[in-house]
Amino acid sequence: MSTSQVSSLISAIAELVGVLVWPGVVVFLVIKFRGAFADFLANLGEFTVRAPGLEASGKRQEAAAALGAAMAAREESDEALKAVADPRDAAKALPSPRAQRRLQGARVLWVDDKPVNNRYERQALEALGVDIDLSLSTEEALKSIRQRPYDLIISDMARPEDRQAGLTLLDELRESGNQTPYAIYAGVMTPRTVGEAREHGAIGATDLPQELVTLVTNALAAR
Repeated sequence: MSTSQVSSLISAIAELVGVLVWPGVVVFLVIKFRGAFADFLANLGEFTVRAPGLEASGKRQEAAAALGAAMAAREESDEALKAVADPRDAAKALPSPRAQRRLQGARVLWVDDKPVNNRYERQALEALGVDIDLSLSTEEALKSIRQRPYDLIISDMARPEDRQAGLTLLDELRESGNQTPYAIYAGVMTPRTVGEAREHGAIGATDLPQELVTLVTNALAAR
């Protein structure tokens, strides 16, 4: 299946099922036929749906597809998720159109020494209107934060120099008086580590793409 064919398929589905149903359908197709969507997903940043009356929903389709890809990738890396992941969760994770308008121009700093691991999550947020800067280390992140303000910071937990780098960066920010909303997104989170992140001042911590999108978009829409 070519990129143009996939684009046409998603546009057709969107027209047929309507804006309240299409996110779940799109995500189901992404997860069900992830092999055929591989090339398409790799170029999501350049994808725009052009269907009559659906201009405003084009980016939401892109966000839903990217989030579905993130969920599929997480399923492949974690056998336990296969029993609980539901494509409808991606549709539920997307903000309302009204909340989405409040995201436009929001700037997020994402700190991760392996950004390729969250490329689909970033594509989903960028499709919703969020601008994202990347930092690969705590030191690089602190430099970026000194240079400009951010509406929210996302960090992984462990990096080569520090197994609790996400908390280390959070502590440094809070000790300096920086109260930027802060979320931790890591490969594996337990109730204990989630609670610990909140105790240090994070607005939340998760290892699920759909939960991250909800956490981030809610915080940004309320800013």
